[in-house]
Amino acid sequence: MNVQIEPARMDEAARIAEMWVALAVGQREFGSHLHAEENRTQIHDAITRHIVTGGLFVARADDSELVGFVMFGPETDGYAQDVSRGAIQNVYVEPRFRNDGVGTALMDAAESALADAGAEVVRLEAMAGNEAARRLYEKRGYRVHRVELEKRVENDNNAPTDR
Repeated sequence: MNVQIEPARMDEAARIAEMWVALAVGQREFGSHLHAEENRTQIHDAITRHIVTGGLFVARADDSELVGFVMFGPETDGYAQDVSRGAIQNVYVEPRFRNDGVGTALMDAAESALADAGAEVVRLEAMAGNEAARRLYEKRGYRVHRVELEKRVENDNNAPTDR
């Protein structure tokens, strides 16, 4: 299969939002707290911003069908650092096109664009339990840099009840 990686077009924003919803649904399996459908409007807005700034590439199959996307941009947390960092926020490939190099091609394109924009380091996040994604990223040279820990706490608003 031949796949083309290209900048996303504005008329594709709704389709990419559908793909993001599928990504969010899939991440629930690994413990993500994101609601998929409830965030459609917010992600559609983020997608359109990334299209305008050149931070969203899509993968097209031979018949021009969208089969994946990657969203990326400069890290903008506002802290002075000793490296310039880029961030890959989302990578998604339709299930029937996985393990065919589509994710690799999307990552290559995003990393190249970030390097061209001056990034020296690229960061991304993966759910701890998503072994397939973590293997892909580790094969690409990504290493654990920061670990997020989480704990459920109880208070009057979320304490278990005997009802």
